[in-house]
Amino acid sequence: MNAVPLRLVEHPLVHDALVTLRASATQPEQFRQAARRISLLLVAQALHDLPTENLKVQTPLYPPPADGRRVGCDVVVVPVLRAGLGMLDAVLELVPSARVGHIGLQRDEMTAIASQYYSKLPTRLDGSYVLMIDPMLATGGSAVAALDLLQRAGAKRVRLICIVAAPEGVALVERQHPDVLIYTPVVDTELNAHKYIVPGLGDFGDRLYGTV
Repeated sequence: MNAVPLRLVEHPLVHDALVTLRASATQPEQFRQAARRISLLLVAQALHDLPTENLKVQTPLYPPPADGRRVGCDVVVVPVLRAGLGMLDAVLELVPSARVGHIGLQRDEMTAIASQYYSKLPTRLDGSYVLMIDPMLATGGSAVAALDLLQRAGAKRVRLICIVAAPEGVALVERQHPDVLIYTPVVDTELNAHKYIVPGLGDFGDRLYGTV
């Protein structure tokens, strides 16, 4: 495995969707569509090396059957509430058989420290490919807290997918969980005094659900 956990996703369609998400004029309906588009592409990239099983499938024109490959492992997706729910449907569209867990973390607006208020994870995570989805990797505190939970639950192969990251968050995850691969299209400049990513795209959950 590459020693650097960060994987920058450069696909043109990813960055096309990111521009829509960044724009302050984008309305919730268009924001949700762009979030789904970018999530589909990021998930596909994060799962590019899933193990597969060879099989034969009978087509309408027979014989002979066609050779094929099917995903040969268990996939678990864990959105960090609430914003991570905006990426969940994209994962399930690509991997309908995926099992789903949820982690609820609330960030204190004064201290930027995350506290857990909910956790429900599938069993037997040790043999699964686990995707943790959280659109914004800011300070990294919430991500590390969620990754700690997954590690205690037995997860060994975890990939973090986010839409926008800050250098501080990437550095903290790399330091605390160096075995977790981070998939994102961009690492922005910095965090501002309120711990928001700059230039960022604002509060992802508020823009997704129209609660700005």
